[in-house]
Amino acid sequence: MRDSPIFARTHDLLQWLLRATEHFPRSQRFALARRAQDTALDLQEALLEAGIAAGATRSPALVRADVELAKLRYDVRLSREMERLSVGQYEHASKLLDEIGRLLGGWRRK
Repeated sequence: MRDSPIFARTHDLLQWLLRATEHFPRSQRFALARRAQDTALDLQEALLEAGIAAGATRSPALVRADVELAKLRYDVRLSREMERLSVGQYEHASKLLDEIGRLLGGWRRK
């Protein structure tokens, strides 16, 4: 499972996001940063559940992962709009999120 592209990209995103949100001001660290971190961890958890599940039990985990991905996209966009992420950081995160979205969509259709 670890070698699968979706797990590798999610791991990359999680590592990057945890480091990037460490630099948020204290006032935002416990609100916006924590929410983004928790959502990213929930995304990873849902993907792991889907990787382990078989048959009909896989679909709900993939749907949950899709929901978490949508929430994370919003959190990252809000972080940029509040100028907590630079344009370059936002572009990097967006590319990772888009790639994860494409991989997740392919997995859901499969």
